[in-house]
Amino acid sequence: MDSDRPTKLEFAVQMTCESCGEKVRAALEGKPGVRSVSVDVGKEEVLVESALTSSEVQALIESTGYRAVLKGIGGLEQDLGAAVAMLSGAGSIQGVVRFLQLSEELCLIDGTVDGLEPGPHGLHVHALGDLTQDCLSCGEHFNPFNKQHGGPADSERHVGDLGNVVAGPDGRASFRLEDAQVKVWDVIGRSLVVDAGEDDLGRGSHPLSKQTGNSGERLACGIIARSAGLFQNPKKICACDGVTLWEERDRPIAGEGRSKANPDMPSAHL
Repeated sequence: MDSDRPTKLEFAVQMTCESCGEKVRAALEGKPGVRSVSVDVGKEEVLVESALTSSEVQALIESTGYRAVLKGIGGLEQDLGAAVAMLSGAGSIQGVVRFLQLSEELCLIDGTVDGLEPGPHGLHVHALGDLTQDCLSCGEHFNPFNKQHGGPADSERHVGDLGNVVAGPDGRASFRLEDAQVKVWDVIGRSLVVDAGEDDLGRGSHPLSKQTGNSGERLACGIIARSAGLFQNPKKICACDGVTLWEERDRPIAGEGRSKANPDMPSAHL
């Protein structure tokens, strides 16, 4: 289900003066979905409590002309682990999807995927973190309880069944979902896959409906890797590339020039 539950987002923002900080604050405060804003110019840090997607908050910050990098994400009361999948696939498709375990029962999934055909696309956690044959080697949907395919709200579903995300006319799908079956500690090391078509949630007449949702070929995928939670990423240098946080900000998040199988990579973006 879609989530309007607020979370805390920690951004590094290139601010050099108090007026810079006030400009960032003005871009965020009072916006629908933003509950509170804390700006520390000395630390180049902005903490936002919001029900918006992380990409929406980042866009608000960067509307000021200052670059921002998401360093951490956390719940208002507790969080029990975080993970990230950096997706790439056919053509220009690329994206970042973050998992935050808010409680023993609830996982928040926050993501943005670009380059999709407008419309709904199936989203699933697959059993294997194997990209040796791109998305074909990710295995089947993560289904530890041997159930039939279904929708996110169904009791009869694969754990990996996350339903559909919808791309707009610009090809971007930006989403925040809550799921009661996904657990961060169970999906780390597995893969996340975006499909070409709409998942029928097991309600269709096609023979694949109860197996995969008949959502077509696998368009993009990425390994789900452990990542930093709130205030857990002090890095100024990206361990995977040896470049600064801001040099990393200007590099592609996926696709050409980026290894999608590198487990250290997410630390630069979280």
